[in-house]
Amino acid sequence: MSSLIALPRLCVFIMAGGSGERFWPASRTATPKHLLRLLGEETLLEQTVRRFEGIVPLEQIFVLTNVAQLESTKAAIPFLPIANIIAEPAKRDTAPAAALATGLALRHRPDAIVALFPADAMIHDTATFQTQVAEAAAYAGEHSSIITFSITPNQPSTGFGYLQLGSELKATDATRFVTVERFVEKPDAARAQEFFDGKRHGWNAGMFLWQGALFLDECRKQQSELAEFILALEKAPEVEAFLAQAFPTLPKISVDYAIMEHAGSVVAAIAEYDWDDVGSWTALPSHLGQDASENTIKGSVITLDAHRNIVIAGKRTVALCGVNDLVVVETEDAILVCHKDAVQKIKNLPLPPELK
Repeated sequence: MSSLIALPRLCVFIMAGGSGERFWPASRTATPKHLLRLLGEETLLEQTVRRFEGIVPLEQIFVLTNVAQLESTKAAIPFLPIANIIAEPAKRDTAPAAALATGLALRHRPDAIVALFPADAMIHDTATFQTQVAEAAAYAGEHSSIITFSITPNQPSTGFGYLQLGSELKATDATRFVTVERFVEKPDAARAQEFFDGKRHGWNAGMFLWQGALFLDECRKQQSELAEFILALEKAPEVEAFLAQAFPTLPKISVDYAIMEHAGSVVAAIAEYDWDDVGSWTALPSHLGQDASENTIKGSVITLDAHRNIVIAGKRTVALCGVNDLVVVETEDAILVCHKDAVQKIKNLPLPPELK
């Protein structure tokens, strides 16, 4: 979007890890959800990267992946500078990823603003997203606050953590900024309904912006190991060699637990764009549509007296007759048949190593 102001301080980091369990058999360890073309001709990762074009140049967009997915990630986004695709040498959580992003950003420039976003969310309204990210980056640059996007719930979901929202601080052209009073764990059904009815809670989508120096200061106060890592990374002569040695020693902890819950100031930008974390196969109908029998179909599929099914066919034709409410996914080496109510159990399937 050429109308947006230049944001030379902003460095965008996209977290592209994941284990590929919930979208098995299409997703595997080396090709998790964000590397699939589930919702179009582009992978979710490519769509995420493209969504930031117009806010910052490609040179200011980085992807954090892992060793197992490095080659498939490079193949998915060949237009991104190869040096901007960084493989974490060990599996950690989002707090080490946030520290890695901050250290790399501060290497780029000492007054850097960090944007940390997941790779696997679906957002259709790119124009509003870009405008709001630009406004959130500007707010982060002017205030000593960590910014997180709050998604307004459209249902009482138990699948997300929540943000308890407080008073409004500022309203720009497209964005309202409000205080975050506290982070709330994934609730049970009763509390989720209470949050939904009360309209004082938003979904925590794990999308953050902060000044690099501010995040470093929070790490000094709360997680000294992360602060030491950031400072050492800033000065390391060679990033890959440093990460191989230092990154595996970092604690496995989420950025919410490690930093956000006790940070000096966390501010929510109320998202005005659509958002879906595409958490399971049952998320596909809202993006791919349905036929007259409420089936969602991709590939060569034949149905007769079959209703409300989700069917993904690979190279073969899949035929459904007289069945309802199933998820059927066909790949070269595996076929999944699952009731829609059981999709959260897919990750618990006792798969042999060659199918993981």
